[in-house]
Amino acid sequence: MNYHWNWGIFLEQIKSGDETYLSWLITGLGWTVAVSIASWVIAFLLGSMVGTARTTPRRWLVRICNGYVELFRNIPLLVQMFLWFFVVIPMLIGKPVGAERSALITFTAFEAAYYSEIMRAGIQSVAQGQVMAGYALGMTYWQMMALVVLPQAFRNMLPVLLTQTIILFQDTSLVYAIGAKDLLKAAEISGKNYNRPTEMTMMVVTHEMGFERNVAHRVIFM
Repeated sequence: MNYHWNWGIFLEQIKSGDETYLSWLITGLGWTVAVSIASWVIAFLLGSMVGTARTTPRRWLVRICNGYVELFRNIPLLVQMFLWFFVVIPMLIGKPVGAERSALITFTAFEAAYYSEIMRAGIQSVAQGQVMAGYALGMTYWQMMALVVLPQAFRNMLPVLLTQTIILFQDTSLVYAIGAKDLLKAAEISGKNYNRPTEMTMMVVTHEMGFERNVAHRVIFM
């Protein structure tokens, strides 16, 4: 196919005349990065608590946490996004909260289940002798976890955490399905307005690969 590329489209004014197509895409990219970072921070904290709770001797707490992890890991992310947006949130508070907030809630709940599994595996990777040494020094369970186990576990699981972060950034493109104004949605609207979807899609791919390659490069050298 003899396609005539027009990369100058990104410097063209959008139809409203307020900004260029490039600035429109950058706005979408900013939202994508923002929701990725916010989801990562909240999901990591929640996942760390759930993962740590899954290693406690309290059976009832372990069962609850295991149920949470199994539930969210076995339902596809796109299905969860629809459930939160159309069903769960409106049922809980009586009204929708918007695609952007719904996406943040979905990513947080979904990714926390995966981070909890990473945390649990990291804790179990620490030698049992380290745990026994902590108890021998008179530490309580939580003192031993905070001072002995978790620092070593975090170092062991850091590459996996960063890999999961890359996956989270990739998954943010699914918010397109509920109408959130992310990078992919901005590209789709811009492509339709100017009839140049190919250039817009290539720009999205470039931005995604650039970010993910940068994070993946750091993972390799850890």
